[in-house]
Amino acid sequence: MSAKFDPTCLFCKIAAGQIPSAKVHEDDELVVFKDIHPAAPVHLLIVPKKHIASLETAEPEDTALLGRMLALAPQLAHDQGASNGFRVVINTGPDGGQEVYHLHVHVMGGPRPWSRMG
Repeated sequence: MSAKFDPTCLFCKIAAGQIPSAKVHEDDELVVFKDIHPAAPVHLLIVPKKHIASLETAEPEDTALLGRMLALAPQLAHDQGASNGFRVVINTGPDGGQEVYHLHVHVMGGPRPWSRMG
């Protein structure tokens, strides 16, 4: 079972408000903030407050949370100005390009060209 909070995890600290971020959404289960190194004009990270190391370690009890994360992506993309399409990426594991081992969804969009991810 995943721990609710990992005191060594960067995203757990951001979700807990211990590290500042450019938040665009927050609710009881999720925090969404702008990526510090954006790959597109709109580049958001949807992060669960519950510590889940990666998509690969998500458990059946996390299914509804994963669905909420993806369901929130279109609204946030449009709210932030990605009105002509967007990309959703979940990097998983070292070969998948995951750098922070706390599950997060990248939402990227805005006028092209912008760098490709993945």
